[in-house]
This record gives sequence, structure tokens and C-alpha cells, in this order.
Amino acid sequence: MTAAGESPPLRPEDRPLRPEDRIVTPRDWVGFLAMVLGMFMAILDIQIVASSIAQIQAGIAASADEISWVQTAYLIAEVVMIPLSGWLARVVSPRYLFFASCATFTVASAACAFSWSIESMIVFRAIQGFLGGAMIPTVFASTYMIFPPRLQATVSVVIGLVATMAPTLGPTLGGWLTETLSWHWLFLINVVPGVIVASVVITCGRQEKPRLNMLKGFDLAGIILVAIFLGALQYVLEEGPTDDWFDDRRIVAMSLISAAGGLAFLWRELTAEHPVVDLRAFADRNFAVGCLYSFIVGIGLYGSVYIIPLYLGRVRGYSSLEIGITMMVTGLFQLISAPLAGNLAKHMDLRHMLGLGLALFGGGLWLNSSLTSQWGYWEMFLPQAVRGLSLMFCFVPINAVALGHLPPQKVQNASGLYNLMRNLGGAIGMACINTALTHRLGLHMLRLSESLTASHGAAIGMLDGLTERLEPIMGTGAEQRALKLLWQLTLREATTMAFADVLMMVAAVFACGVLLLPLLQKVRHPSAAGGGH
Repeated sequence: MTAAGESPPLRPEDRPLRPEDRIVTPRDWVGFLAMVLGMFMAILDIQIVASSIAQIQAGIAASADEISWVQTAYLIAEVVMIPLSGWLARVVSPRYLFFASCATFTVASAACAFSWSIESMIVFRAIQGFLGGAMIPTVFASTYMIFPPRLQATVSVVIGLVATMAPTLGPTLGGWLTETLSWHWLFLINVVPGVIVASVVITCGRQEKPRLNMLKGFDLAGIILVAIFLGALQYVLEEGPTDDWFDDRRIVAMSLISAAGGLAFLWRELTAEHPVVDLRAFADRNFAVGCLYSFIVGIGLYGSVYIIPLYLGRVRGYSSLEIGITMMVTGLFQLISAPLAGNLAKHMDLRHMLGLGLALFGGGLWLNSSLTSQWGYWEMFLPQAVRGLSLMFCFVPINAVALGHLPPQKVQNASGLYNLMRNLGGAIGMACINTALTHRLGLHMLRLSESLTASHGAAIGMLDGLTERLEPIMGTGAEQRALKLLWQLTLREATTMAFADVLMMVAAVFACGVLLLPLLQKVRHPSAAGGGH
């Protein structure tokens, strides 16, 4: 009996399940690993077309200006979906959202392979990116909603490997598929795995009741504003470096649209009764700092995967396969470090582990400071190995710091914001990298050109030597050809120096990350003894 006005006590079976009491069945594992494979496909498709743009351009008869939208359309659509995924997961449940996302992503992938024009390709890539974007944060959130704390270090390592390996493998796999088969297989490769993943998730995924009541007071304005804000921002970051930034009217217009949309979005989401993206998550100090570190890792991860292949292709003239073999060193050392990182997370202060990871990643970039135009596989081996070792030491603690201490009802929304920060770090980082490469190349070309004068003995000696070698072959045109070769050598050296400068700039970002560690409160990984924080 209970007194009047008192609520009856909860029966044991009605009480909320404590995180440490969660039971994970084999079916849960199968469903979750299928989701991880789907996330791998979504992240892989960001970079898989990077090394095959020329072949796609020829296949759909696109211009040089138009073909960049094959990547831009995907990135804009994905970055808009990621923050919305938390709300959608609560409305329809993670299982149904992931199934719909994967199924539509698979259909859009097949449609991309059969594109007949640049316009159709852009539409299908946008659909692919928009739906694929929902898979990524759903997997991150599921880690802390399905698994008990004692298993979360292991699961974080699995997710970390997939999230960091996919960008590394993307250009390599894309180049190999295009050379071996055709560019159509960049997209067709998703079809069979996509069907399998969608089928397994809908069959084995953990069942949760949809919360359709959340559709009442539907925040349509928030969705429109986040799309305007992030879509315009991504456009500016993608097109800015090639269009001289604010010297181009379109960049100025889109920047103003993004700024206005961003301010309106902030006001709307902070004042709405049921915001589609709950920005109040940033009031949690560790989550906010964790997102800052996710941003920094995004700069390093996507930036290094972009810079190194660019150097190997432009300066060394490597093929896609040769670039892939060189880049695989990073992936190999990620695999080696994964079990060590998972074990250390259970016993080590996560701040110290993160500091170690940041220092190693920055150190790996610093090792490139002596970069020359002759560097190849073995010269790149140590820097690549150090960066590969560092990634899991960064990823596992950041993941736990940002999401591991949050209650389950907040994890889905927070996961979207957390993943958004990593993608924005990559987008902003690559925009800055491209701009810095252009500026540093111009500066080094100017300085080296000043040395190529009649008063500079070494330059004259090299020119005379080249001319003598070419005279038996070219006759009177030998001197002009020698001058051209000398200019090409100068450009190669200036380009190499620009790449070295940019790698050092990214290393400086990680050095700043180490200095910001005191902002973090002491926290333990959920899988540490007792699951304490």
C-alpha cells in the first residue's frame, strides 16, 4: 500500500538498467559490427574518388570546373546530415535510421555508377553523402548505448581503426579500382556490402521504440538554418582556395549567407523548445574540449592523408598504387597500436594518453621537416609509422572524454556534434592547407628565382652543363631546353619546400593541442576498473 499522492515503487524489471548491467548478446555484436562496416563505407566514399577525378571527368564529359563538385556535393550533404542524425535517431530509433540510411546510400551508389552527366552525378553524390552521413554518428552513439563500460575501450578501438583507416585507404583503393576495372566500380563496390549491411542491421540491430511524439513541435526552421549555415560554409571551404577566396564574388556571397545562417541557427536552437540540434551539450566542459580535440584530429587526419599523396604524385610522380603502398605504412602501425591503446585506456589517465598521442602525431609531422624531392618509401617510413602509432592514442581518449561520461539520452545528439567537429576540422584544415601551399610555393619560387641570375656561379654552371648534354641531341635548341629544365627543377624544389612548410604548420596545431590539455578535467575511461570517470 502507498500513501495518497505517492507514486508506487518501481518494480525491478521497470527500473532503468545501469550501464554496468547491460547484457550484450551475439546478435547485438553482429548488428553492431554490420553498422561499423556501413560507417566504413560512408567514410571511405569521401576520399575514394580523389585519385580518379580525371577518369570520372572523361566518363561523364564534365569540365575541369564542374568535376570538383563530385566531391563537394558529397561533403556538403554529409556535413548537413551529421548534426541532424541525433534527432532522427531518437525519432525513428537508431536501427531504423541506420537501415534507411544504408539502403538509400547503396541505391545512390549504384546510381552514381550509371550517371549520364555531371548534373546527374552531383545529385546522386549529394543523396549518397546526405544519407551516408547518418551512419557515422549513429555508430559512435551506439558504443555508449549498447555496451557496458568494461567493453567500451575495446569497441572504441574498433571504431577508431575504421574511422581513421577509411580516409587512408580511400585514394589507394579508388586508384586501384579505376586502373584495374573502371571508375564505375568506385561506386559499384558499395552495392553488395550495402545490401548485406542493411539486411543484417534490420535483422540483428538492437530494437528500440521510435519516439514519434517528438515530431510534435517539429523544428523545421532549425533544419533549414543548419542546412544553409553548414552547406554554404562547406562550399566556401571547398571553393575558396581555388577562387582566391574573397576576390571572388560567389565566395563573398556564400560567406555572408553562411554567417547569417549560422547566427540565425544559434539563436533558433538556443531558444526553441524542442531544438533539432541541442547546442546545450557544449555546456559540458569535457564534451566541449573533446570536440575541440576532435577538430584538431580532423585537421591532422584528413590533412596528412591529403598532403602526403599530393607530394608523392606531384614531386615524385608516383602512381596511385605506389602512393597506396607508401600510405599503407600508417594503416599497418595503426593496427599494431590498437590493442596497446585499448589496454592503456583502462589503466592510464586519459589526459596523459591524449598528450602522448598528440605529441607523437606532431612529432611524426615534424620528422618531415627535412623533406627533399628525393624522399620515397623508406624516407617516409618512420614519419608514417609514428603517425600511425599515434592515431589510436588520440582517438580512444578523445572519444571517451567527449562521449563516455554522458547519459544515454544525450549521447545521440552529442555524437552528431562530435563527428561534425572532426569533419569541420578536416574541411577547414584542407582549405588552409591549399591556401598555404599556394602562398608558400609563390614565396619559395620567388626566392629561388632570385638565385638564377648571371651573377650566380652555381646556376650558370648547371645551365652550361645541361646545355652541353643536350647539344648532341637538340643542336641549337639546347640552351632553350636547358633553361626550361632548370625552371622545372626550381619549381620542383620550391614545391617540396612548400610541402615541408605546410607539414610543419600542421605539426604546430598539434603542439598547441598539447598545451591545451590543462583545460580537460581528470577523467577515466568507462572501461577502467569500476567504470569510474
